[in-house]
Amino acid sequence: MDFAKEIEKRVLESLPDKSLVDKVEVEGPEIVLYTSKIEEFMNDESIIRGLASKLKKHFILRASAGLLADPEKAEKKIREIVPPEAEITRISFRPEFHEVVIEAKKLGLVIGPRGSTLKQITKETGWSPRLWRVPTAKSDMMEGIRNTLIKESKDIKKFLKNVGKNIYREGKKTEWIRLTALGGAREVGRSCFLLETPESKVLLDCGVNVATSDPKRAFPYMSSVDFSLDELDAVIISHGHLDHSGFLPYLFQYGYKGPVYCTPATRDVMALLQKDYVNIAYRNAEEAPYSQKEIKKEIKYCIPREYGEVTDIAPDIRLTLHNAGHILGSSIIHLHVGEGAHNLVYTGDMKFGYTELLDPADVSYPRIETLIIESTYGGGNKDVHPPRYVAEKKMLDIVKETIEKNGIVLIPSFAVERAQEIMLIIEKASRENDWDIPVYLDGMIKEASAIHSAYPEYLKKSVKRRILHDDSPFDSPVFQNVDPKKRQSIIDEGRAIILSPAGMMSGGPVIEYFKHLAEDERNTLMFAGYQAEGSLGRKIQRGAREVALEDNGRLKQYKINMRIETIDGLSGHADYNQLLGFYKKLTPKPERVLTVHGEESKCLNLARSIGYKFRVETMSPRNLDSIRLR
Repeated sequence: MDFAKEIEKRVLESLPDKSLVDKVEVEGPEIVLYTSKIEEFMNDESIIRGLASKLKKHFILRASAGLLADPEKAEKKIREIVPPEAEITRISFRPEFHEVVIEAKKLGLVIGPRGSTLKQITKETGWSPRLWRVPTAKSDMMEGIRNTLIKESKDIKKFLKNVGKNIYREGKKTEWIRLTALGGAREVGRSCFLLETPESKVLLDCGVNVATSDPKRAFPYMSSVDFSLDELDAVIISHGHLDHSGFLPYLFQYGYKGPVYCTPATRDVMALLQKDYVNIAYRNAEEAPYSQKEIKKEIKYCIPREYGEVTDIAPDIRLTLHNAGHILGSSIIHLHVGEGAHNLVYTGDMKFGYTELLDPADVSYPRIETLIIESTYGGGNKDVHPPRYVAEKKMLDIVKETIEKNGIVLIPSFAVERAQEIMLIIEKASRENDWDIPVYLDGMIKEASAIHSAYPEYLKKSVKRRILHDDSPFDSPVFQNVDPKKRQSIIDEGRAIILSPAGMMSGGPVIEYFKHLAEDERNTLMFAGYQAEGSLGRKIQRGAREVALEDNGRLKQYKINMRIETIDGLSGHADYNQLLGFYKKLTPKPERVLTVHGEESKCLNLARSIGYKFRVETMSPRNLDSIRLR
């Protein structure tokens, strides 16, 4: 069967007038309609809505090539149409997609009331606008990603056509569904799950364990799967943290040519963290499993999806992403498998409680037969965090006590989410108390914060509002970005807060600060995030008073005299009560629950707890276990 002709036939049969469309193409999961009668579609939006409702597909409308204005004239016209207050920074053209990319600081003014400005752009130039928000601070990573998407348009177009051909191929009947844990089962790190049907193969996450240098424990069990990467239909990434995305470029290095589905924010965040992962390996004279080249290929092959957007990713699998409340762009993955054969929800990492940065995880889904839920804090009452206001007060009290002794508060921080969460707490305290305490941001924190400012729609309304009104809390003067050459002077001056990656002290600049600060009892090391088993952070948290660290190629013992504190309650993960609360409010209720992403005892305990309290079948699979879901 010629899939393209079949789809075109179905589209034309569903239109009120076949002459409305000149050409039909498939680009990945999208059906693209080219028309010489663009105004008719814009004046009657029910035409596209009717198609989408009847055929259950996502449609993109573009003007036919003959309507496209010369790019130079089109840019001039766009700048006339869009008010200067929108602050357009760049206009680029992607002829392969009949698309004009408009980068601006105030996208609302580019869109116009009910999209009127966008419609005017298309009517007067023929080009379809694609909007990119300019971050409030410079982001080299976002600039590189966007340049790649523009310059590689021809290759991306070719890729999307191949993906579309694969998605809309004729499929087999869904007689069985199997899930195999390739990593992240009864452990934290290297999350990777393979979903298989007779027709399709999809990976849910593809991470590394950053807390270990043992390659047998660092990477997913990809060698155990009995198929080539050519047979893999898709990879879905729940969020950008390395334990969920850090191994993805390796697949491209070894021949994967398929799509990656995630939110646009996740694409940018994971590329940032992966690049840093490669750079750290290089600085430590270690071998990374991939290079920058594979990260660039991953960016080209990403097909971004927004929350709530239903997408065909294989002949028998449909994907919808939902807010997970964990980090910027993090998603709970809902998969509709077969024609109603099975519905699976995979939480990835999630938060079901109050934070300064994000809304809690979504709890409403169309159908659920199997729930795969994280268990990071599934250990019972010992994993119940204090109320949020108590955690924030404790943190600020410790800062005050340390500063009064002219000490330094060193906070090992994940560059994404935890750093921004702490920044919001500090920024609020500085406004309310007129602080003059310098707060230094090292490593990727400033870059990650810039990415947050480019995607305010994923943030809590209060933060979103401030960003859209040119009052981004991440750009507060209380924060100072660190020049690596001046780290020693910051240490010598004392009386400061330092936020520095890595969050588990597995590398990064936090180690250099720690070496200089550890022996001075005036200083404080404050943990505000999860410390995985085997990480340096966990060893110190458990009471180690001396650690061996490399110094100029040799191991050196460092005594720990500084104050060690852990602030529970700021975690981006749901605690034990929140996990149970999430399940209690989840609608509808699943038939089966699988607990993953937690130390063995915590996965087992959460499975027991949910099974006992809610009378549902529960399991805590091991790595390499395969479970027949249907």
